[in-house]
Amino acid sequence: MKQGGCVGIDAGGTLIKLAYIAGEAMVMKRYAADDIHKAVEFVEGKFPGAQLCITGGKSLLMQSLFAREARMLVEFEATCSGVRYLLERAGLPFESFVLTNVGTGTSIHHVTSGGHSRIGGTGVGGGTLLGLSALLTGIADYSEIVSRSRQGSRETIDLKVSHIYEGAEPPISGDLTASNFGRVLRMGQDQGEFGGKERSTSSASTAGGKGKEAGMQANGAPATANVPGHGVDDLLASVVGLVGETVATSSVLAAGQCGASTVVYIGSSFVDNPLLAQIVSDYTRLRGAEPVMLQDGAFSGAIGALQALRELPAV
Repeated sequence: MKQGGCVGIDAGGTLIKLAYIAGEAMVMKRYAADDIHKAVEFVEGKFPGAQLCITGGKSLLMQSLFAREARMLVEFEATCSGVRYLLERAGLPFESFVLTNVGTGTSIHHVTSGGHSRIGGTGVGGGTLLGLSALLTGIADYSEIVSRSRQGSRETIDLKVSHIYEGAEPPISGDLTASNFGRVLRMGQDQGEFGGKERSTSSASTAGGKGKEAGMQANGAPATANVPGHGVDDLLASVVGLVGETVATSSVLAAGQCGASTVVYIGSSFVDNPLLAQIVSDYTRLRGAEPVMLQDGAFSGAIGALQALRELPAV
């Protein structure tokens, strides 16, 4: 059924998010950023007379694809508005908190009852997860990365504080990661797999040298992933661990700087990625802050854009 009304749109680098009201309920819908034309077709077909408000990095591009004018909203204004709505809906009306948005990269803000300010961020985020996974394993599909990472183990890849102290009582939590990927060569040396010699990663030969590009393993992974004892699932789990721990550590340090005890996490990188959410939550607590994984947080920008056009349903 075609409707008028209002549509909030968050055109991000990874996902296009939509928020609109159907009856008395809010509906949220997403498309991959590469499917931006499908998102436009959906809105044009279902909401031919609707008011539009667009935010996000691809907002100008998306505006150019519509046959009507749309209101434009600064990305973080929309995100902050949407987050406040979702927090109120969840019964968590915090007065002061750090807001970490994990998209392609990571942006960190301090939000108070009086406003908000950007603290900083890191280039480590969902783009890192995809890019580093592809480089290490040859797998570039997000769903496969997420699925296989949940089956992997980081035990022989990441070096923990407890590994360094080897049974002695460390001065800080032994569960903290001392070095992401820092145990790879140590394990190989302990097991005599590298023999103290340099290990070539320039090629991986197959029978007769046929059927495979130079530098590729039989399983299609780059030769750089050919480390004895480390499977593809383990490598993917460790990439997710590196991203999650970097995000959590940066966020907790920001919270300490602001005098806040709570970090609210949102962003497209958490969509269908429970391992990343778990790592970020656990590491945030380990570092001394309280994490909040906001339900529907990835739609904060779209919800804020919708809220700029109309009053939202009471929470």
